[in-house]
Amino acid sequence: MTDSKVDGVNLTAYQKCVEMAHNLWWSWRPMLNEMFRLINPARWRALDHNLIALLNEYTPEEFEQRIMELSLQTSVNIAYRRFKEYMAERPLWARQHVGVLGSRPVAYFSLEFGIHESVPIYSGGLGILAGDHVKSCSDLGVPLVAVGLFYDKGYFRQQIDANNNQVERYVDTDVNTVPFEPVYDKDGNKLKVHVTTKAGPIYAQVRKLQVGRTSLYLLDADVEENSDENRELTSKLYGGDSRTRILQELVCGVGGVRALRALGIRPGVFHLNEGHNSFATLEAIRILREETGLSFDDAAREIAQKTVFTTHTPVAAGHDYFERNLVEQHLEPLYTALGLNLKEFMALGRRNPEDPNEKFCMTILGMKLSRYANGVSSLHGVVTRRMWHGLWPDKREEEVPIGHITNGVHVPTWMAPQIAVLLERYVPNWTSDSIDPKVWSGVYNIDPGDLWETHFALKKRLVDFARRQVGRQLRRNNATEAELEQAGRILDPNALTIGFARRFATYKRAYLVVQDEERFDKIVNNADRPVQFIFAGKAHPADNLGKAVIKKILEVQRNPKFSSRVVFLEDYDINVARHLVQGVDVWLNNPRRPLEASGTSGQKAVLNGALNFSILDGWWAEAYDGSNGFAIGTGLTHVDERICDERDGKDLLDTLENVVVPTYYDRGSHGIPSKWIRLMMNSMATLSWRFSAHRMVSDYVQHAYLPAAGGLSVKMPR
Repeated sequence: MTDSKVDGVNLTAYQKCVEMAHNLWWSWRPMLNEMFRLINPARWRALDHNLIALLNEYTPEEFEQRIMELSLQTSVNIAYRRFKEYMAERPLWARQHVGVLGSRPVAYFSLEFGIHESVPIYSGGLGILAGDHVKSCSDLGVPLVAVGLFYDKGYFRQQIDANNNQVERYVDTDVNTVPFEPVYDKDGNKLKVHVTTKAGPIYAQVRKLQVGRTSLYLLDADVEENSDENRELTSKLYGGDSRTRILQELVCGVGGVRALRALGIRPGVFHLNEGHNSFATLEAIRILREETGLSFDDAAREIAQKTVFTTHTPVAAGHDYFERNLVEQHLEPLYTALGLNLKEFMALGRRNPEDPNEKFCMTILGMKLSRYANGVSSLHGVVTRRMWHGLWPDKREEEVPIGHITNGVHVPTWMAPQIAVLLERYVPNWTSDSIDPKVWSGVYNIDPGDLWETHFALKKRLVDFARRQVGRQLRRNNATEAELEQAGRILDPNALTIGFARRFATYKRAYLVVQDEERFDKIVNNADRPVQFIFAGKAHPADNLGKAVIKKILEVQRNPKFSSRVVFLEDYDINVARHLVQGVDVWLNNPRRPLEASGTSGQKAVLNGALNFSILDGWWAEAYDGSNGFAIGTGLTHVDERICDERDGKDLLDTLENVVVPTYYDRGSHGIPSKWIRLMMNSMATLSWRFSAHRMVSDYVQHAYLPAAGGLSVKMPR
């Protein structure tokens, strides 16, 4: 019954699903997610939506029987057909735009990738951005291969204990449930590469994840050739000391280039997603010198012409610095192979090459060995030019050769299926012309009642999700029956719901909205116009100040005055983020300007009709037009952080109380907030196309990849 002839081969439903499971394309296809959920909803949720893990719980015969019971045979056949069509197609966009990249692909290096919650090799925004970049390259047909590390323990899982403390827990990932494709060398053995340190070689197995049309190669140091200590090198993302970090970056950069060479892939462009990956340029220089006999300076000039460097942070702690002795201890074979001595090598990573006390900075290395450098928003471009002006002392700040390409998000990953259905009904061609602003003006054709009902259904889903999450947390901490019963009543789907979810670094100021508790109480507990907040986010394990902010929010939540109106969801990941950006009314962001390089969570909220309420920083500084969301303050800052926080906190509460809340609760005769819905439409129409990953990738192709691959010199957008 479930057999059908596809591509000349009779395949069962089980075989088709296994094949699809080994390509993460399914993860951004709502139809497939819903189909797999129906097979066993409870297990699907418990397994973090891991398709291979779900399939492993059935024999082929049991799976076929389950498909028949649910009458899903046709759905499987259609999904498989769409998958094969997608993989066989070369998109029109690629045929028109990628040019020389067709023969000289982009090699995209990143220390983390957030593709899907079932592959936990990401921590936050940097990794999610990398995942969205890879997916959009797949959809558009951009010839790109991605390179990173496989962390078998990933980033930590966050738990909140009974005393409101963040507890970090590391969980081993079962490699048998990760959709790796085998990678072999020319002799038919598993492909392994090695990097050489002063203490000896470090080996890494090359693993491959297929992400649609894009291949992601991950290096794994947990192999028998390594010492026990080195087998742990790729165990945890952002774990360990400086030794671990420098060796991780050596494995990713140098090992990654060697892996591509072993696979016969000769990139036309190297794209470094942050300074962590800058060693890749050095291995490329070494290979070029080996092949051509060029001097180091001449080879470096050639490789720099092919290198795109993207920096994501204006915060000093976000840049890697290494002591001289650490560099000498671990990198001597690398710089010796380049024909350099230690002093010459250290100079590559120093702002002042002659300063013997200055540490080696990976960002400076990346800047010096690239010709196309960019920040990730217009404002961040300005901040980055100011931050690194010292590398070009002969230039005025505005002449520093660093531009910007503003980040965007992968629309199919983050848009709720219900919203997509609305667009299919009212906005023709929105999927085929997703970066055309004229197409998105069709949002104004959506019936306001339809948009509001769809949004309310998503908010109700978020409330149900939050209640389950909080209940699970309470049961783990041995809560009483009364506390569990209360958890089942938290949050009101009819109340204005504001989301705040991001890394709990202190400059992001999660505490800002609650620092005036008396006024916060007045706003939140207004009987006629209640407001509720959902918080989520992790603090880095070594960031005690960030953990203190989490504890402060949790103490507000435990206060009886706010227990139904303030909720903290533990273990922020892609799944939690998906529920939040699809269900809240308002997305709150209040960093200390200008420390938010871009921020992309608010862009995800846009796709689902949520309104941004933000400091004019990062992407919002170039997105807000007065009619598509709300601004906190006017963009002014103060050198005194205390004064800045007080002023921004007051502006936040003033705008919330006097603008946001009244607009939300201004209901017409039909019981819907017409002015609010107009703001939702303005937001979706003006921002969805502009801050999509497709637009972002298109900008990289036009302004960076093609010039780099063709040896041209084109200025980045300013």
